Amino acid sequence: MRTYSESEKSKLGNAIVYIAQRVPDLSKTKLLKLLYFMEEYSVRRFQTPFLGLTYEAWQAGPVPKDIFIDLSETPVLLQGYVSRIQEDNKTYIKAESDFCDDEFSDNDIVVMDYVISKYGKKTAKELVRETHQSGTLWYRTAERHGLLDKFDSGQLNNSDIPLDFGEDLSGCGKEFYEDQLEFFHHA
Repeated sequence: MRTYSESEKSKLGNAIVYIAQRVPDLSKTKLLKLLYFMEEYSVRRFQTPFLGLTYEAWQAGPVPKDIFIDLSETPVLLQGYVSRIQEDNKTYIKAESDFCDDEFSDNDIVVMDYVISKYGKKTAKELVRETHQSGTLWYRTAERHGLLDKFDSGQLNNSDIPLDFGEDLSGCGKEFYEDQLEFFHHA
């Protein structure tokens, strides 16, 4: 597990609070997919990471392993921001604090609002199907590494293969994104 600075934890926690306050019946899977779409949209629109999380190609789509693990038990990384509720064999996420925008740019708010308006009413299964479409970053990554058949046949449910959000960028946009990502991880 990666070590998160206090500002990274604050931004991550508050992003999840923002989502949880606006999306009813927020399951863990749905939250993880919404965070993914925020990262993807931020990179495509602004060539800037949203949270700079590492997403891996798993059977259920792209997953930030650290967050998945934290939300699978009593949150440690996200303690004070959210809590987990188990209901009918599903994990739901509930905000435990008020949203604080100290770590967010205007562009970050645009990203969150856009993704919530586009995907917030979809079910977790619908969001997983979105990430699995042919041509998506998850699909291309899973295909390139020979994971699709293993996922489909049930031989494998996760991998440690990271998704590269900069893959769809070129030239200056790709360089800018990579510089921003490096800054995120060393700030």
